[in-house]
Amino acid sequence: SPPSCRSSGPTRRSSRRGSGAVGCLLSLLLFVAAVYYGANIGQVYLRYYQILDHMRTQARLAPSLNDDVIYRRLDEQADSLLPGSQPKFKITRGGRPNRIVIETEYTDQVNLPLFKHTFVLRPKAEEQL
Repeated sequence: SPPSCRSSGPTRRSSRRGSGAVGCLLSLLLFVAAVYYGANIGQVYLRYYQILDHMRTQARLAPSLNDDVIYRRLDEQADSLLPGSQPKFKITRGGRPNRIVIETEYTDQVNLPLFKHTFVLRPKAEEQL
């Protein structure tokens, strides 16, 4: 069962004084650290899904847009979400049945105390034309 911050009944005060408070503080510290790290790492995936969603939207609109317009829109979105990291998008049309594929690869970094990591992300959107 998870640690509790409450006393579990009568105990000998001389040998266990403060042990409940220390355990509670330690649990609270671990929880706060998990939320902090999770929120920062979650931002990487939030940006990834925002870019992927925009790529899918552009792929759905592709029959009425030329590639230059799609490139411009994707670059603007990437600029707003990933300042300083300009991913290069690749648009491929063709095949049987006729399709459009939009893909890219970029990196996103997380620099936290005791944790520094570079994520390599490869969003890809496909749609039939």
